[in-house]
Amino acid sequence: MKERTLRLKAIKRIIRGTRINSQENLLHHLQREGFSVTQATLSRDLKLLKVGKISEGLDGYYYTLPSEEERRESERSYLQDVHRGYVGIDFSANIGVIRTLAGHANSVAIALDNLGLEEILGTIAGDDTVLIILREGFTKVDFLQELRRKIPDLEE
Repeated sequence: MKERTLRLKAIKRIIRGTRINSQENLLHHLQREGFSVTQATLSRDLKLLKVGKISEGLDGYYYTLPSEEERRESERSYLQDVHRGYVGIDFSANIGVIRTLAGHANSVAIALDNLGLEEILGTIAGDDTVLIILREGFTKVDFLQELRRKIPDLEE
């Protein structure tokens, strides 16, 4: 399993099992488990996992994960965004271009960013085109397999 996947699982387990009130505290827990991660990477991980903060009144805040139902509903919404705008996809090495209907590229890019596809390093959206850059070590085949797993009826 890729380190990022293992780290995300560890973050979820730590947040579910411990009252974590700061990124520094979470970084400490991750380091104790053998993960070497920067604060910037941790921030991106927390955003990807949709981690929120809940107030403890005068005692500050603690991190929490969304409920399974909230996560499923959010994912359904993102999948609908992709379906509404998607026209096709082409690749050149680790760079992909998704063609969309006019005005749909931004919502498709946001959906891809939020579906948790670890193959994606980043996306850039125009009006009818989304540029996808794959992470080092991932191929077009890896990405398309995962995309089809998430969105089985999406046509190439």
